[in-house]
Amino acid sequence: MYMKICEILKNVPHSGDSDREIHDIQYDSRKAGKDSLFVCLRGACTDGHAYAPMAYQNGCRAFLCEEKLDLPEDAEQLICGDTRAALATASAEFYGHPADRLTLIGITGSKGKTTTSLLIHAILNAQGKNCAYIGSNGVIMNGKHMETANTTPESHVLHQLFRQMVDEGVLYVVLEVSSQALARHRVDGIRFDTVVFTNLFEDHIGPGEHPDFEDYRRSKARLFTDTFGADFAVYNADDEASAFMLRSFHGSTVSFAMDKEADYRGLDKDIYRSKTSLGVCFRCLNAGICTPVRLMSPGSFSIYNALAAIAVVGHYGVDTASAAEVLAGTPVQGRFEIVEAAANQTFILDYSHNGYALTQALLTLKEYHPNHLICVFGSVGGRTKNRRGELAKAASKYADYSIITSDNPDFEDPESIVQEIAGHMSEGSKFECIPDRQKAILRAVSMAQDGDIILFAGKGHETYQLIRGEKVPFSERELILKACKVPDMAL
Repeated sequence: MYMKICEILKNVPHSGDSDREIHDIQYDSRKAGKDSLFVCLRGACTDGHAYAPMAYQNGCRAFLCEEKLDLPEDAEQLICGDTRAALATASAEFYGHPADRLTLIGITGSKGKTTTSLLIHAILNAQGKNCAYIGSNGVIMNGKHMETANTTPESHVLHQLFRQMVDEGVLYVVLEVSSQALARHRVDGIRFDTVVFTNLFEDHIGPGEHPDFEDYRRSKARLFTDTFGADFAVYNADDEASAFMLRSFHGSTVSFAMDKEADYRGLDKDIYRSKTSLGVCFRCLNAGICTPVRLMSPGSFSIYNALAAIAVVGHYGVDTASAAEVLAGTPVQGRFEIVEAAANQTFILDYSHNGYALTQALLTLKEYHPNHLICVFGSVGGRTKNRRGELAKAASKYADYSIITSDNPDFEDPESIVQEIAGHMSEGSKFECIPDRQKAILRAVSMAQDGDIILFAGKGHETYQLIRGEKVPFSERELILKACKVPDMAL
């Protein structure tokens, strides 16, 4: 498909003009060619303007930038105030505004985005409503799975995906909307039908992310403004931040809660545990009717996620009983995911990668009275270093034994990260340091006894280790099963 740049940028304020026809838009200089429009994006660590010469060497002659570039005269330069915002507008135009032909459900919050999104995805599809998913666990569309680089992909990738979804008959899309996506214009120009707020905690604050909590909070709240045009919102009535999130929302709302009165309320929480798995049950009260719900994951946070999902699908005509039937058989990859590997021992993969999440995960698991609660965890390299002390504090206080290891060390020395975490462990806490995560996993499996619960925290759904900029294949699930000598039919 070819399109004139002047048509693509007709709704983007800019200087310069071009009748050149291009067949793609790129923001990665390595992929830009002679028929590309290269958009120079400023990132947390790099600046696309610096890579424009590389795009030129690859044959690109059209550039959208925020400042005049030092390029040969045959390079057409179009200058705008914000290339990230421009990329969103231009991409929507290039792909024919496919988002307008989809029913979009956007979910934001500090925790619960992935699980809530995937539960909605499962319920709507079970009801014959063709629904796709985009988020931390990648893209799921008509049974196909694709990986993504970010929780919410860059705007160009989003519109490319929306175009593919429209072409393949998708009707609904449930999309995790991160604070970074909102702050960096990835979802600009998209009109959501429904928006959802799960909860708010301090997270993603530091170099390369949000400068402070207020910026983080404001970014989340953008989803509930007229900018995104949603007519319906679902929110957590138990979270005090809901009032801030909804202060500029003008559509209709539905609430969910466990502690306060709400449209969908969770009551009578109970837990269950088998030889290899565990979960939680509750009753959902809505419009005077109580419906029993059973979930394949533990904790009050699982109930909150389920309530949010039930409230959303209720807006699309799915009754609570039908939703509950689907929830009873729907696990979520990497979110308190049970690996059934050995009788009388419970192995759990979870994405808890900061102090609050790990604290909640360990407190939840203690409710099941394990013989020993063992925690395997680490911390990512190169950013959010303040998490390391928080993680150590949580593990010291609530785990019976910890194994500190690596978790996407990237360009940082894994040994240094592990020792930094160890330096924050409380006096008297029991732990050991094994920087090699594979060896750490094998150690945890080998020491597990009957009645133990072993939490592998931090990586969750990820099937790689990020080492020096490269994603090296790494599957915790596969390693656990092999250590227990159990064949994994899903591999």
